[in-house]
Amino acid sequence: MVSNSIQLKNPVTHYENFPVASVLCPAHLRPAIAAIYHFARTADDLADEGTATPAERLAALAQFRQDLHAAAHQQPHSGRWPQVFEPLAAVIAQHALPVPLLADLLDAFEQDIRHTASQHRYAVDDELLDYCTRSANPVGRLLLHLYGVTDEVSLAQSDLVCTALQLINFWQDVGVDVARGRWYPSQQAMAQFGVTEADLQPNRHSENARFLIASYASSARSRMLKGSKLACRIPGRAGWELRLVVQGGLRILDKIEALDFATWRTRPKLNAWDMPVMLWRALWMRA
Repeated sequence: MVSNSIQLKNPVTHYENFPVASVLCPAHLRPAIAAIYHFARTADDLADEGTATPAERLAALAQFRQDLHAAAHQQPHSGRWPQVFEPLAAVIAQHALPVPLLADLLDAFEQDIRHTASQHRYAVDDELLDYCTRSANPVGRLLLHLYGVTDEVSLAQSDLVCTALQLINFWQDVGVDVARGRWYPSQQAMAQFGVTEADLQPNRHSENARFLIASYASSARSRMLKGSKLACRIPGRAGWELRLVVQGGLRILDKIEALDFATWRTRPKLNAWDMPVMLWRALWMRA
C-alpha cells in the first residue's frame, strides 16, 4: 500500500525561476511543453514532497515509470496520474517524443531519493555533472525535438544551458538542500576550499564557504554564456523564450553575488522587478 502522503491529489505550489509554456512559446507547442513540464514536476514531487519514506517514494516512481511506458505504447495506464499521462500519451504520439529522455529524468529523481536516504556525498564535481545529464539536459533536448532542432552543435549548447540552470539551482538552494539532507557541493571542492558541513549551516559565517559558492557560481555562469548562443540561433518565439530562460539564470547568479555568495544563509529569488532587466538584456543578446 502506498502512503497517502505521496498521492499528491492536491497540486503543490512551486516557486519557479523560469517561464514554462509562456506566451512567448509557439502556440501550437504549448500543450506539448506543458505535458512535459507536468510529467517532470509530478515526478519531482513524488521524490521530494510530503512525508513518505524513501521506499514509498521509489515504489511510486516505479509505478510512474510503468505508466510512462504504457503511455509510450498507447496502452492503459494505472489511473493514478491521469492529468499527467493522458496528455503526455497524446504528445508522445503526435510529436514522436523521445521517451528515453523522459525516463532519464526519473533516473535522476530516483538517484536523489537514494542519495538522500544514504546521506551520499558527491566525491568529485564530475559526478555532479553526470547527474545533470539526467536531471536537466533531457528537458532541453526534448524542447529542441519539438522545435525540430537536431544538429550536434545545438544539442551541445542546450546541454550547457540546462546544466548551468541545474547548477544555478543548486547554489541558489544550498540552505534548502542542506536542511533536507541533500549535499551537492562535492567533497573534492569542499576540501579544496577548506569547507566543512558545519560551515553551510544557516547560522554560520564562513569565508571559505563564500569562496566555494563563488567558484561554483563562476563555473555555472561560464557554462551559461557558452551555451547562450543557442538562443540567438533558434528563430521566432522559441528563441525569445530561451533568451529569457538564459537571462533568468544569469539574473539569479547576479543575486547570488549580491549576497556575497552566502546562499546557505539567504535564498535569492527573482521578482517582478527583475523582468525589465531580463527583457533588456535579452534584446541585446548576440550569437
